[in-house]
Amino acid sequence: MSVVGAFLDAIAAERDASANTRLAYARDLAAFEAHLGGRPLREAGRADIESFLLAEAARGLSMATRARRLSAIRQLFRFLHDEGLRADNPALTLAGPGRERRLPGTLSREEVEALLVAARHGGPDEARDVCLLELLYATGMRVSELVSLPAAAARGDPRVLLVRGKGGRERLVPLSGPARAALGRWLGERDAREEGRKAPSRFLFPSRGAGGHLTRQGFFARLKEVAARAGVPPDRVAPHKLRHAFATHLLAGGADLRSIQAMLGHADVATTEIYTHVLDEALRELVLNHHPLAKT
Repeated sequence: MSVVGAFLDAIAAERDASANTRLAYARDLAAFEAHLGGRPLREAGRADIESFLLAEAARGLSMATRARRLSAIRQLFRFLHDEGLRADNPALTLAGPGRERRLPGTLSREEVEALLVAARHGGPDEARDVCLLELLYATGMRVSELVSLPAAAARGDPRVLLVRGKGGRERLVPLSGPARAALGRWLGERDAREEGRKAPSRFLFPSRGAGGHLTRQGFFARLKEVAARAGVPPDRVAPHKLRHAFATHLLAGGADLRSIQAMLGHADVATTEIYTHVLDEALRELVLNHHPLAKT
């Protein structure tokens, strides 16, 4: 087995790293390996890592991508050192490129309402699409959390949902009236579809794919179709933008950061604070576009 394969197996076993995390690390380390031109990864030195990061910057990769790639390299060499496969760790004292603070893209209330109206006229999958959108906008769940919800979580007309997030951390998210109504309608239709099957799905949004539930890509494609019907530019719409809309609209309505942090599942309130910048930017645009003196 390659050193990268052994490293990825180790983080899966010891840290319960998700498949997406392992794929990202594999891509980052493959890029570094290609930069080495055939030399073994375990023989790379500090100068090799620095020249790789400079080459990635010259290619125009963002600071966030370069920071993630350095993180993957650091963790690989820490693993090699801990396993006795290398006497030193050449990445130990390297400084990262930092991260750009970019404001998350979001949607206006009018755009969200247009999406919900369009979803209610969506043919055979209407109940499912409405439920997906209502739940996402009402709870701010990550799309991976949404599509993998167990059906058991929706039984009994719940007022809250138990969500398992990053790192296996669980949290409770409250449901609005429209979200509960959409959930009840879809659950009845979903159970009717599953009736008579030898092995009914345990997921709220079942699929015949390998994962057993609707994929993130599948939901993304459905969302693009709904956006086209709603008259919202499809390139403006993505599942994470509904999550951002949930947080931004709550903050604009007077909700406090700690409550939003708990509902989003952020480990640190500093992550949630970026939504205050989104709101500040929206207020600035409002003044510049509508204040009579701003026009002069």
